[in-house]
Amino acid sequence: MNIIFMGTPDFAVEALKRLYEKHNIIAVFTQPDKPKGRGYAMTPPPVKVLALEHGTEVFQPETLRKEQGAEYIEKIRQLAPDCIVVAAYGQILPKSLLEIPRLGCVNIHGSLLPKLRGAAPIQWSVLGCDKYTGITTMLMDAGLDTGDILEQEKLEIGQNETAAELFDRMAALGGELVLHTLDGLEKGIITPVTQESTGEEPTYAPKITKDMCPIDFSRKVFEVHRHILGLSDWPCAYTVYKGKRLKIYRSEIVSEKPSGKPAGTLLAKDSFDIACADGVIRFAEVQAEGGKRMNAQAYLRGNPLSGDEVFG
Repeated sequence: MNIIFMGTPDFAVEALKRLYEKHNIIAVFTQPDKPKGRGYAMTPPPVKVLALEHGTEVFQPETLRKEQGAEYIEKIRQLAPDCIVVAAYGQILPKSLLEIPRLGCVNIHGSLLPKLRGAAPIQWSVLGCDKYTGITTMLMDAGLDTGDILEQEKLEIGQNETAAELFDRMAALGGELVLHTLDGLEKGIITPVTQESTGEEPTYAPKITKDMCPIDFSRKVFEVHRHILGLSDWPCAYTVYKGKRLKIYRSEIVSEKPSGKPAGTLLAKDSFDIACADGVIRFAEVQAEGGKRMNAQAYLRGNPLSGDEVFG
């Protein structure tokens, strides 16, 4: 099958790798290179790197909409793909593009639609304390993740699994599912199902922002735990310790019974056990301001705690 692939971040790379194994990738569309790091060097998106390794022509339009995108729409029309596969591309595709492929445009979305439409479904599945999430392959329409469902695969979220770890598992699952979906579409054995017919109300997953990072220990311990896991590795949850930010990458639930201490109180000198509304959270991996990311015990060896301090 002749396929145009549209995607940008690491999440999309695994799907593109799998597509290269089974199909003919005739072009790749991704976001423009961006300045990154201390030197602000122009850095290509991960999808572009993989595409160039395979000798595939890469296009990086600022937009595919209106007059600015007209030349790219015409290029896609000339390429005449059987299908366009989209994974975290970062742009809403115009109707004129959606109508070009013979089998339509198939999106790989990181949730069980209609739940968590939007930009950050994987993080929000962790932040929202969900037990399960999954991958949906969807036939795209002009709306934001509103198209008909093609296939879905459910995935259980680990109790101590970070969003970054879940990303990796979801990316691999997305690569597998899209191959199965394309095979089914080619054989005519998949019937698209409207999201409305699932009986589920749509929910939304807006962009993750840095103002979400401060930890509120007055919340339930499971919510605090998932807040930390959901924002790891970026932008990373943090608390304030001795007037400075302390980033928290991992945590564990020590107890789901109230400690009797005010929320945010340090409960032990030899571990980062902090009182929450209905239990105790323990920091497992931290990073002090200006320091390196490390195991919490390694941090404590060089920075002993005095006890009964209040965080946040």
